[in-house]
Amino acid sequence: MKERLAKLLGLGEQSRSEVREIPLGNIRANPFQPRREFSEDELLELAASIEAYGVLQPVLVRPVGSNYELIAGERRVRACRLLHRATIPAMVRELSDQDVALLALLENLQRQDLSFWEEAEGYARLLSEFGLTQEELARRLGKSQSTIANKLRLLRLPDSIRNHISREILTERHARALLRLPDAASQEKLARKIVAERLTVQQTEELVASTLSGREERAPRPRVVRVYKDIRLFLNSVRKAAGELEKAGLQVAVSARESEDGWEVRVVIPKWRQEKEPSGAKGRERAPEGAGDQGGGGTR
Repeated sequence: MKERLAKLLGLGEQSRSEVREIPLGNIRANPFQPRREFSEDELLELAASIEAYGVLQPVLVRPVGSNYELIAGERRVRACRLLHRATIPAMVRELSDQDVALLALLENLQRQDLSFWEEAEGYARLLSEFGLTQEELARRLGKSQSTIANKLRLLRLPDSIRNHISREILTERHARALLRLPDAASQEKLARKIVAERLTVQQTEELVASTLSGREERAPRPRVVRVYKDIRLFLNSVRKAAGELEKAGLQVAVSARESEDGWEVRVVIPKWRQEKEPSGAKGRERAPEGAGDQGGGGTR
């Protein structure tokens, strides 16, 4: 990666004759700059160093019409503007948009100036604007494809977290834990809690696990609905069978009770049935057919 950066910057061929003083007013910002935040304290320190020793390394620009577009060295440009300098030493290179974007990302990655959000967004922009695959981007940056993929996953979190949550507290490992939550509302709620209570990564992971466990316990169980449906069908079948027995003259009683452990279904069929006698005669009880005599013979 260092060799590619040096080659693109032309550092191996640099000579004092190539360095020229360029008006700061003629330099516009790099549209591919992945870094969004610059520490004011660090810029003041750099400005103090430049005031004492000058700009030790020229910035890199490319010509755009009669002006220039910054490729590398934005902190130096900002520090010189704080000092109200009119010019800055620069090297001019003719570079494509793709090389400019790669250089801006490489420069920041080498200096570890990017937050993990900015790094992920830089990867995403290179992929979308230049049609690179993750494998191609990984090869050009000297990284593994899995590293690129894992960074890009972070961009699935909502913008409200990426843009407004304190970057000093919310680390990349916090963000990875939030990705386990199923929706943006849950992620935003927990992100605010992380910042408010300054939760560690371990506390965050435990809270995510607890939240997911609670969701699983409250989740509806389709199988239970099916079981209840099957029980209703079973009870209807029992009652239908009881109705057929009643047509035959048996008074069948069916009751069902649901308990904490399950269902209790009770079916009562009497041993004796009332036989209808001819009109005007009193009914007499008779045992169901097939029932044998009980005990000895009766009185003759």
